[in-house]
Amino acid sequence: MTDHRAGLWRRLTEPKSLDRMAPLPALLTYAALIAWSVVVLFPLYWLLITSFKLPVQVNDGPDYLPFLDFQPSLHAWEYLFVTVGSDTLRPYVNSLVVALASTVLATLIGSLAAYALVRVRYRVKLGAVLAFLLILAGVVVGVLRFGIDWRVALAAGTALMLLVLLTLAPRLRTAVGNEDIQFWIISNRILPPVVVVLPIYMMFQRLGLLDTHVALIATYTAVNLPIVVWLMRDFFASIPVDLEESAQLDGASRFGIVFTIVLPLARAGLAATFLLVLILAWNEYLLALFLSTADAQTMPLLVAAQNATRGPQWWTMSALILIMIAPVIALTALLQRAIARGLIVGAVKG
Repeated sequence: MTDHRAGLWRRLTEPKSLDRMAPLPALLTYAALIAWSVVVLFPLYWLLITSFKLPVQVNDGPDYLPFLDFQPSLHAWEYLFVTVGSDTLRPYVNSLVVALASTVLATLIGSLAAYALVRVRYRVKLGAVLAFLLILAGVVVGVLRFGIDWRVALAAGTALMLLVLLTLAPRLRTAVGNEDIQFWIISNRILPPVVVVLPIYMMFQRLGLLDTHVALIATYTAVNLPIVVWLMRDFFASIPVDLEESAQLDGASRFGIVFTIVLPLARAGLAATFLLVLILAWNEYLLALFLSTADAQTMPLLVAAQNATRGPQWWTMSALILIMIAPVIALTALLQRAIARGLIVGAVKG
């Protein structure tokens, strides 16, 4: 009897081959995965059924099963897309334009900056940096305090900075290197956006760009650039330098090497970074709240606006959240394949 139990226990706990799990560990693993899937997917299910409820059904209490606990209704969807005066499409298009444009710009500029920090050694004169900050402060004070036209102030500041670079900078010795530049870049992300949102607001107000796509795209790009640089730096550092040196011996330019060799090899990192930055830009609320009012309003602002004087409109809010997360989910599924292909190719080449 004891031998029988021991044999049964071995059959349950020992795999028949290396590529298959034993029955008992497999059962426990799948049970844990199913339980966690329920935890993850239940909020989405709750949003879905709430979007098909009437206000009285939402207020009556938790009902989980359509056609059994409650009768589904298209009230919320009709209010958002059919009712005269509804304005759902415009914020949706604004979010698409702003998030995609800022993500593409941040990924492109940040990737080039990360590659430069990995492959090029910089020695930036500290005095030149301080001179730039002083001149920039002078331009801001001149525009805001003395009412100087920003174009004139910018031209004067640029000319003065060129003069400093040509005359004083070559004589300075103290310099900062790549590590200092990397730390400065990431420190810009450590700084809470709420600290700088008021100066950004005043700047775009003076430029006449408030409530425009340009203001949101420029701000989102600047805010997310440090993340791109920090993430892509490690991907570029893992690419062998020999490949680039061989291409350079064959006559390839630096930009040609970046766009034909480096970026394709780092496509897994590009896909992951692009997705992360897109999610951050898509869900950004604070900056959109300050920089847009009506014309450039994005989806997070529209969702927050459903908390009206009568209380949260959970039915319309659920419908808005569903259509808001749909593009991100679709793009995530698409980029997951690109990430997997990049990882497989990198493993084979390694």
